[in-house]
Formats: sequence, C-alpha cells, structure tokens
Amino acid sequence: MQSVERQHTISEQDLAAWGVNDLAYVKKIDKDGGTQYAIHAADGTQMAVMNDFQVAWAAIRQNDLEPVSVH
Repeated sequence: MQSVERQHTISEQDLAAWGVNDLAYVKKIDKDGGTQYAIHAADGTQMAVMNDFQVAWAAIRQNDLEPVSVH
C-alpha cells in the first residue's frame, strides 16, 4: 500500500497574520520615571498603558484575547 504525503504551504502574509485577532502582549516600559505596562496588539499597535502587570493581563483576558508577556 502506498501512502501519499501532502505538504501545505503558507504565505508570508498568512504567517504574519496568524493569531493577530487572538493575541495581545504586555511590555514593561519606563514612563514618567516609573514602571508601567503597555498592552499591544499582535501587530504592534499600542492599545493601553496600565500601572500594574496583573491589571494589564486581566484586561487582555477580559477582551477575549490570549495574553503574552514580552521581556
């Protein structure tokens, strides 16, 4: 019996857009002499700045997105 192996290709655009509607990330920033946490969409667009990491994480979850931390 022969098996047929198929390969699927994905374009660079499709790969870049993968997860864009599902992910948001939290990035630690220095602002006004203190530490804050910026929330960014997967494409890099800044959406909000919070004073607390846990609040930023919760805000992402409350908007049905998957949070990712950036170090």
